[in-house]
Amino acid sequence: MKKILLLCALAACNVAASAQTIFTYGSNAVGKDEFLRAYNKNNTPVTDKEKSIREYLELYSNFKLKVKAAEELRIDTLPQIQYDIANFRHQVEDNYLTDEKGSAQLMDEAFNRSQKDLHLVHFFTRIDPAAKPEDTLNAYKGLLHAAEALNKGESNYKVIADNNGVKYGDMGFITVFQLPYEYENIAYSLKPGQTSKPYRSKNAWHVFKLIEERNSAGKWKIAQILFTYPPDASEEQRKATMKKADSVYNLLVDGADFAKAASLYSDDKLTYMKGGEMPEFGTGKFRSDFEQEVFKLKNDNEITRPFATDYGVHIVKRLAFAATATEKDNAGMQFELKQKLMQDSRTDLAKQKFAKDIENKIGFKKTMLVKDADLFRYADSISANPDASPDKFPISNKNIISFKKEAVKAADWLKFVRDYKINPEQPKTETNASLWDKYENYASLRYYKNHLEEYNNDFAYQMKEFKEGNMLFEIMERNVWSKAASDTAGLVELYNANKSKYKWAASADVLIFNCTNEKLAKETMDKVKAGKDWKEIMETSDATVQADSGRYELSQITDPTATSAAADNSFSNIIKNSDGSATFVKYVKVYPADQQRSFDEARGLVINDYQSVLEKKWLDALRKKYPVKVNEDVVKQVIK
Repeated sequence: MKKILLLCALAACNVAASAQTIFTYGSNAVGKDEFLRAYNKNNTPVTDKEKSIREYLELYSNFKLKVKAAEELRIDTLPQIQYDIANFRHQVEDNYLTDEKGSAQLMDEAFNRSQKDLHLVHFFTRIDPAAKPEDTLNAYKGLLHAAEALNKGESNYKVIADNNGVKYGDMGFITVFQLPYEYENIAYSLKPGQTSKPYRSKNAWHVFKLIEERNSAGKWKIAQILFTYPPDASEEQRKATMKKADSVYNLLVDGADFAKAASLYSDDKLTYMKGGEMPEFGTGKFRSDFEQEVFKLKNDNEITRPFATDYGVHIVKRLAFAATATEKDNAGMQFELKQKLMQDSRTDLAKQKFAKDIENKIGFKKTMLVKDADLFRYADSISANPDASPDKFPISNKNIISFKKEAVKAADWLKFVRDYKINPEQPKTETNASLWDKYENYASLRYYKNHLEEYNNDFAYQMKEFKEGNMLFEIMERNVWSKAASDTAGLVELYNANKSKYKWAASADVLIFNCTNEKLAKETMDKVKAGKDWKEIMETSDATVQADSGRYELSQITDPTATSAAADNSFSNIIKNSDGSATFVKYVKVYPADQQRSFDEARGLVINDYQSVLEKKWLDALRKKYPVKVNEDVVKQVIK
């Protein structure tokens, strides 16, 4: 009875599995999920879904047959294919090594903080890592007394700093991603007028006071005219500079061109040749006294009166302004924040959490074969002697961590410690216990990364898709593309059998010119009309004029401004392109439609048709070898 029940259960499982197979080719099956994933990725919304599904079934089954042929030839073992796959894997695998929930929270946090700019004052006192405990305590007390004075409402920051033996600086306005994450967290936890508690970093104690907050200043595009004076300029020099700036300002008010004035008068060596135009900027890029004047401009093309900073006297013109997006689903904002997050250390927090979350999944277990005391003792040894081999210590060959499918030896831990210690960008004050925590995360993420296909279906599919795409390209090159291009006899036979197919539409022998700008295009056209040789014009143009000749069908030559039909020795209008370049055409000789193409003239078209012939013959053979059978029940489910 048990055997009968077991057979029934197995039969039910097989039926369920078969029910999800949308088609088979030979003994190979393609599931509904795989097909739908490919279909949804490669298709746009359609009105006739059934027709679209069935057409894609044909395409996808052809694709799988070709990949099967490539597998039989072991194309996936070719060194170039393997290199491309490994390189692609390296590019994308880190995208799957983060906690999605944690990353989403960081994105939300960054968005919320991007809506506000904070004006901060920073008090700090540095600490020597080798300082005695009492010295560290005294530094802490100085910051604590400064914080108390700030909380009482004292606002003479210099006096507060001097009285407590600390330093301070007005940071102006800042926004998200402009401070180290731990400082940013402190800043955005404060309310206007509030002072933080002393915070200990590796080398200093810190206190922050939030002076005020404002809505995000957005992104600004400006141009400036700068009149400089030396840092130690006298009052007379400053007045003379301001007087010069006033004169230029009056010219601008009377209608002078700002860009020309910048090129004539501005001392800003980085911008004067570009009409004074500066890179787009937002909060925190420039000093507050400069920002304040710029932010007063309410309209594009408005200019400031001359104003002074430590750098000189400025006249600023507003070119454009973009407010910070206030909707979380704004695509541009999401892209910008994601790019910044990927380059910011705060993403390490998401990775650390992810490493802990996957420990059970990957079977992480710390063995008891090596005591912590020995792990840390030999870590000290290799830190003191980084030239020593990690494989030569008494513990090197002992397993210290096990995962589901492999174990990690102590030599790997010692190599991690050595590499960490000799890296100049890493702190040198980490304890061995702290390093071990980092190593656990490192080892877990490395194991998970190496077995990523087993844990992430999206990644497995992406790798399979890339691999099969590369194999398809290689097998098509061998069986269709190269064969069609090199089989001259087959091409001539196809051409002769279908000559009537290879005729010209209305066409012309033409010269096509592309010039770097519209003015040059006009000058070039005049030279061609005057009879100058087009090749000589191109060769003496220093690459500012490109030209080519050939016979083209008139439908291939677009001239939306044309008012008459092309004729022998006529010219098209000059068309200005989006990149500033300009194009025109000389029609040397115009031909009517239905003229026969020679084999050489038709070769590209014949090759394309011959490729289709070869591909069909190849697919017919593959379908005989691996018959394709469609599961109509599943197809109907997909169509619904």
